[in-house]
Amino acid sequence: MTDSEAWGRIADDGTVFVRTSEGVERAIGSWQAGTAEEGLAFYRLRYDDLVAEVAVLEGRVTAPTADPKAVAAAARKLRETLPEAAVIGDLAALDVRLAGVLERVDVRLREVSEERARAAVAAADAKRVLVDEAEQLRTSTDWRATGDRFRAIVEEWRAIRVDRKTDAELWERFSAARKEFDHRRRAHFADLDRQREESGERKQRLVQEAEKLASSTEWGPTARRFKDLMTEWKAAGRAGREVEDELWSRFKAAQDTFFGARNESFRARDDEQKANLEAKEALLAEAEALDPSSDLEGARRRLRTIHDRWEKVGHVPRESMTTLERRLAAVEDRVRDAGSSRRPIVTTESPLVIRLRESVTKLEARLERARATGDDRLAQETQESLQTQREWLAQAEASGR
Repeated sequence: MTDSEAWGRIADDGTVFVRTSEGVERAIGSWQAGTAEEGLAFYRLRYDDLVAEVAVLEGRVTAPTADPKAVAAAARKLRETLPEAAVIGDLAALDVRLAGVLERVDVRLREVSEERARAAVAAADAKRVLVDEAEQLRTSTDWRATGDRFRAIVEEWRAIRVDRKTDAELWERFSAARKEFDHRRRAHFADLDRQREESGERKQRLVQEAEKLASSTEWGPTARRFKDLMTEWKAAGRAGREVEDELWSRFKAAQDTFFGARNESFRARDDEQKANLEAKEALLAEAEALDPSSDLEGARRRLRTIHDRWEKVGHVPRESMTTLERRLAAVEDRVRDAGSSRRPIVTTESPLVIRLRESVTKLEARLERARATGDDRLAQETQESLQTQREWLAQAEASGR
């Protein structure tokens, strides 16, 4: 007996029967198209189709992408058709296999449920981590980086799925932290805008004063004021970028104008002093060439002329001033000594004392003018020359010359 004959038969009248595992027969159709063997083969093929369907369902149970509920629905539907199936084969075996599919589906559904529960817990924990981070960031003063991070957290938040209730509770906490940060940031930048506006107003006033001072020729006081203006500028804080750049450009232009003019004036003065130095050195050469031993009166006249011309020559470089004065004083001493050796000493005041006293008076007047105009360099040079002249005058007066 073939396998098909074991599970069914075709009667002489063509009625087709399927036989259960208990031996009960059920009519499933009629075969008139060919021999009984061909009919049994046909119904066996139909059974094989059911076997294939069951195998597919068995494979889908463990497939990661399969929906267990859909597999279960298909298995139940197929199982329900078995009692009426027009096939010849071991239907009981298929029923057992389908029951096994349903059991495995139940196991898989429990696994899926547990996986989803674990995923839900993990998702909720992930959002709690984001909330904790947001609550720590709410007091940050790193405005740009923290703002960027809050936006990134929102994107991460949207990618995490949790139940609606948990999401609402956690979002409320996150939103509160973000609002607090946003409020503090807006308050900070509003205050910064006020500070920048005030700084701009203060620097505007400094620029206006600097532009008024740009044409000043009172070098000392103006230079000191520019130094004070720079100190005030640094203490004023920063204005808005465009305003800051525009104001600084104007301030620097005014500063450069003044100091450029002052430097040019100082260069001209230096050139003048170099020319004066050459003139005084020429006078010294003339004075040192005098020979009072052969013509005392002539030497005195020429020395007085040299004195007059000397006083008319302007300032010389400070480092040369003392040397020049000492050399001229040496000539005066030589002429005076030559005169004292030829005549009795008289009590009248010596020409050296008179000249030194006049020089002191002139230097005092020059020092006063330099201080009044703020020419610190000239004042310093004059002060040093005055000190030297005063010392020489004191020595000359003490010696009675």
